[in-house]
Amino acid sequence: MGRGLNPFRIIKFRTMTSDMTNTTPSLAIVSSARITRIGRWLRSLKIDELPQLVNVLKGDMSLVGPRPELGRYVELRRHEYEMLLAVRPGMTDPASLAYHDEARRLAHAKDPEKEYVTKILPAKIRLSQQYVAVSTICEDSMILLRTLRLLGRMCTTRERKDGRDVSISEPLVS
Repeated sequence: MGRGLNPFRIIKFRTMTSDMTNTTPSLAIVSSARITRIGRWLRSLKIDELPQLVNVLKGDMSLVGPRPELGRYVELRRHEYEMLLAVRPGMTDPASLAYHDEARRLAHAKDPEKEYVTKILPAKIRLSQQYVAVSTICEDSMILLRTLRLLGRMCTTRERKDGRDVSISEPLVS
């Protein structure tokens, strides 16, 4: 959902199979069988998000701003989204930095949908509201730098079988 409750198409690389008969929730869960092998890699490095630069060039999004959310989740908390929907959505914001591992968190939840709606979504909304209330060019620059630093860290780590991240320079000895 974009500014002013206007829906728009977010451009991303396809990382999941296009089986429309699958009733799996639309949440990005690391262990989802719908995610392709290359898709898992693209998602792990957030490369699947790069085509959103086209959305930025078209004016649908900005580099920094509250992440766009699916309409069904916006409707659940519409009054909390009013402030967020007054600005252009962005590719990154404090909430996306704080929850960069959202898919992994959801993979460990008994009920991923409930975990998202009751815990993660409210926290992300609060962080996004705080951002919108104080956003400046300087703040946006800091968020972009933090995002680049996080992406750099993600590129130099890999996940062990036990779920822990290790530096690429560390041996995978258990």
